[in-house]
Amino acid sequence: MKRLFEWLLALDRRWIYLLVLVSLIIPIVFPIGLPVTTTSPTRMAFEYIESLAPGDVVWLSFDYGPSSAPENDPMAEAFLRQCFLKRLKVIVTVLYPLGALGISNNILARVSSEFPGLKYGEDYVNMGYKDGAAAVIRSLGDGISKSFPADQNGRPYDQIPMFKGIRDIYQVKLLFSVATGIIGEYWITQGNAQFGTPTIVGPTAVGAPKYYAYLNAGQLKGMLGGMKGAAEYEKLLRDKYPQLDKYYSETKYFTATKGMDGQAVVHVVILILIVLGNVAYLVLRPGRREAA
Repeated sequence: MKRLFEWLLALDRRWIYLLVLVSLIIPIVFPIGLPVTTTSPTRMAFEYIESLAPGDVVWLSFDYGPSSAPENDPMAEAFLRQCFLKRLKVIVTVLYPLGALGISNNILARVSSEFPGLKYGEDYVNMGYKDGAAAVIRSLGDGISKSFPADQNGRPYDQIPMFKGIRDIYQVKLLFSVATGIIGEYWITQGNAQFGTPTIVGPTAVGAPKYYAYLNAGQLKGMLGGMKGAAEYEKLLRDKYPQLDKYYSETKYFTATKGMDGQAVVHVVILILIVLGNVAYLVLRPGRREAA
């Protein structure tokens, strides 16, 4: 046993990194299906979207970049699926400069392909990227076309069928910002506080704590906190719409549910390594003192 502990303490740390990597990959490739317990902020968000009527207009803003995509992508995808299943009309914008336009295009293409009856410009539209997040949001009260005169393909605002009867943010039923950094707060302090438009935010896990103040103050209709919140949202979506279960069960797609499986396994592996390391140190310490 003593030799085993000596071997553990002398083990090259790169083997530990490899073990952690394998522990993360295996549950994603071969999902475990660990149970997901939903929390109130996620249920509030899901139920509010469920309360909207077919034809209502909602706004999805991609306010994150590639670095937080594993947490934020599943939120945006699940939100779009729920909207398309309920026949809501979705306005997509990008206020984050680092790669978010490409992310929005990829996710829109992937999710819309699952609903063959959808038509671009009638059921959803991508208005592209606009710089100056807070100023852009403030201008939406004066008219959407003021900040977004055309969609990302250059099609003029007044030639997009979906905008017939939709002039400004007051006619939008929900704002959903999938966010990293401060842009999610801009939607609350500008979009909700000034215009009264119901707002939901999907922040990364590290940014989620600051949004609880807005949630408790009633300025948010719900919140998806990090990958855990996205996994909860996926569970609610799968329970409500069983036809989506096949998508979330397929190995080729990364989802927050699979990400949480990997995260849970890695946490267990790290805890085991910590315990073994401490036990090995305590067992070998008397011998090292004598040698000293």
